Amino acid sequence: MEWKIGNVTIPNQIVVAPMAGITNSAFRVTAREFGAGLVVCEMISDQGIKYHNEKTLGMMFVDPKEHPVSIQIFGGSIESLVQAVKYVDTNTGADIIDINMGCPVKKVTKTGAGSYWLRDPDQLYKAVKSVSSAIKKPLTVKMRTGWDDDHILAVENALAAQEGGACAIAMHGRTKAQMYKGHANWDILHEVAQNVSIPFVGNGDIKTPQDAKMMIEDVGADAAMVGRAVLGNLWRLNAMNHYLETGELLPEPSVAEKINIAKLQLQRLVDLKGEHVGVPEFRQQAAYYLRGIPHAVRTRAKVMEEDTLSEVFDTLDQFVESYEKREARSSKIS
Repeated sequence: MEWKIGNVTIPNQIVVAPMAGITNSAFRVTAREFGAGLVVCEMISDQGIKYHNEKTLGMMFVDPKEHPVSIQIFGGSIESLVQAVKYVDTNTGADIIDINMGCPVKKVTKTGAGSYWLRDPDQLYKAVKSVSSAIKKPLTVKMRTGWDDDHILAVENALAAQEGGACAIAMHGRTKAQMYKGHANWDILHEVAQNVSIPFVGNGDIKTPQDAKMMIEDVGADAAMVGRAVLGNLWRLNAMNHYLETGELLPEPSVAEKINIAKLQLQRLVDLKGEHVGVPEFRQQAAYYLRGIPHAVRTRAKVMEEDTLSEVFDTLDQFVESYEKREARSSKIS
């Protein structure tokens, strides 16, 4: 089902969360192909933009096949955030700009960025108001339910962002103190969804098509934001869309199909960053693609030591061949 963030049409209700070191352009293009309605760039430092850091500016590359795409900025001062979003607004292919007010990592919060903003709804409002007034593209805010269990200001912060001019809010159902442990509190997300009038995107513990449907139908979110659950499982995006539309569960892809997706992602990563950077960066992704597949431990260890595209491709192809032979033997025996 289509919905809108400002003047940007999002074709369906599945959004891929920004993930540091993962949601680069190569990953985002592939995620869009596999059913994501909206993809979000990994978070980018306002300071990196301010000083025109070469790596930072490269992270904001947008492939034409990604649209709609959002670029996420983080920073600890209103002045530096405004400066950064002005640059993104006029110098990138982003359709939407997102402010990260949810990252729980200490090196981010100690600078006043990420989840640190959640401590004071008034300051959050001032930041969002200043940023939204400085740009033409729609602004969104990603946040958490609060700083810790004693400071859950989810509704207050969401309303502050809305009043400040945000066109949509995404909220992860954990506090900063929880990091990624425990369970996401969907009751709080439901309360926020009931109180805001702009689109609300629910995030946290969405692993299956059924979870995505519950987030939309029971929590009341306009869209479901999926993060770690799609690592090595990009096909799940299509499965979630299909389930939302039809109520039918799609079969899981074969091992060969999963490995083909891995190879596609690696090829695009090498095309984007070159072999010297792309292959080592893919190693983490390879582990996700191979996770849960019987007899994949040796293959995973081998890929972790390889430096070229052809080496990784050969190793993955050999694994699929041996896996299929093993399956064929076991089916004859049974």
